[in-house]
Amino acid sequence: MTNGKYSGEGMDELIKIDDKDVIQYIQLSEIRKNPYQPRTEFKEEKLHELSESIKEHGILQPIIVRQSIKGYDIVAGERRFRATEIAGMETIPVIVKEMTDQEMMELAIIENLQRENLNPLEEAVSYKELMEQLQMTQSEIAKRLGKSRPYIANMIRILNLPVKIKNLINDGKLTGGHGRTLLGIKDQVQQEEAARKAVREEMSVRALEQYVKMLTQPKKSRSQGQAKKKPKFIQKHEARLKERFGTTVEIKKARKKGVISFEFKNEEEFKRIIDMLEK
Repeated sequence: MTNGKYSGEGMDELIKIDDKDVIQYIQLSEIRKNPYQPRTEFKEEKLHELSESIKEHGILQPIIVRQSIKGYDIVAGERRFRATEIAGMETIPVIVKEMTDQEMMELAIIENLQRENLNPLEEAVSYKELMEQLQMTQSEIAKRLGKSRPYIANMIRILNLPVKIKNLINDGKLTGGHGRTLLGIKDQVQQEEAARKAVREEMSVRALEQYVKMLTQPKKSRSQGQAKKKPKFIQKHEARLKERFGTTVEIKKARKKGVISFEFKNEEEFKRIIDMLEK
């Protein structure tokens, strides 16, 4: 080690960590990216930031690899590997581990879930892979990662969303919480319309929950009876306002005046309606 960092000079240089683990330097050209990597996107800006840090401070934590027939496969540390490539370095400190394909897959997925900021869909795919490839139950995954079983179940459910909504989540326009809320709508067209509305109006998860509840709850026969008595143009505008504001809107018309009322259930929903009116 040099000045508290790995110098990386010389492939044959070995640094003993304990009786089992030894750090050695391997050419980047001999290393293959992890075929079981759950992360599908690496943000270029973050990689370049890490690359600059590596240039200045070196790699403070070796990556873990497994020796294969042709070189080495990354088990954990692909971000560091990619950033080292960008930094123009030829070698990287590694710890070589012996493990099966199953052990490699499990470690790669678990390491990402514990240490990386996976987006909600990548996280959900990781849980699904642990279940399908490694035959782990939701309870086993939850115990291994310190999460609740319902959390794991709910995350996996967002994989059932339409592609257009998944793209909004991947792009960071909707959160996993938004996605799980949209699952309450059974009709796919309505789901996508609600998703676009949530993005357009920058709805919080709570506001979207209220909107979905309004869309899915059975209409009361009393209000239906009242609606039938109203002129069609009033019913039409009530429907438009209801869609626009995401809440129940009632228009009452007397002989000389009319009243438009908006329903809200809490302060957050009240502020949302006021903000939309002011816009």
